[in-house]
Amino acid sequence: MKILITGAQGQLGQALQKVFSDHQVLAAGRDQLDISRLEDVRSFLGRHPVDWIFNSAAYNFVDQAETDGEAALKANVTGPRNLAIASEEKSIPLLHVSSDYVFDGLAGKPYREDDVPNPLSVYGKSKLNGEREVAEHNSRHLIVRTAWVYSVTGKNFCKTMIGLGLKGDVRVVSDQLGSPTYAPHLAQGIRKLVESRTRGLYHLAGSGGTSWCGLTSCLFELLRLKSKVQPVSTAEFPRPAKRPVSAVLETGREPRVELPFWQEGVRAFADEIHPYLEELKS
Repeated sequence: MKILITGAQGQLGQALQKVFSDHQVLAAGRDQLDISRLEDVRSFLGRHPVDWIFNSAAYNFVDQAETDGEAALKANVTGPRNLAIASEEKSIPLLHVSSDYVFDGLAGKPYREDDVPNPLSVYGKSKLNGEREVAEHNSRHLIVRTAWVYSVTGKNFCKTMIGLGLKGDVRVVSDQLGSPTYAPHLAQGIRKLVESRTRGLYHLAGSGGTSWCGLTSCLFELLRLKSKVQPVSTAEFPRPAKRPVSAVLETGREPRVELPFWQEGVRAFADEIHPYLEELKS
């Protein structure tokens, strides 16, 4: 199988390349393919015939999106629409990755695929609109919503907290709940969905849920960091973009592909990153 992975330099893009390494993978970063230009996408697919497209490219700067909505729109809406249009023209199925931020977090229960979205931020709205564009323009689409993705590559919350924790105590929000998702586990789950020929919308995130504070505490304990993790409220740590209060994801669909519990992802991450702790001090 020939697979085009967009956003190939990101956390999930790199994890997907490893999980699908037994296939013919064409990894495209922004320099190789500008998905915001439809003619570029059409030309690229004309030169490189593929059997699947995995779109992991995205604008994920949640707070910056509040003042840079054009960049969020370009990456999260225009790009997915172009991929959907061009891939449909060639009968290529398209996997698109979306976010828990399409929800407001007020349901009081884990979110499933049939729950009604209500994004609170510019970023969340751009991700929801991207989903809709993919669903409208590619009849073979698979949209995967995930949450709180992290890995040893790139910038992410876990690596930031380690860097801070190596220098002293940290204050972390304790009243926002979600589903921490280890990128390699997510990539493995995506493979199962692809091989099962699943189509439509699917939730795929670390099983269970916790707060940012709970995630940090678990990580510090596994890494044996002595710094204290002090819980704070969202009100004490204001940010430009509104976050969902509780957006734990679970699936109500068959096949029932479930990722390992979030703690298992943190444990795998801690084992992998432990040799590089000194580098994270800077």
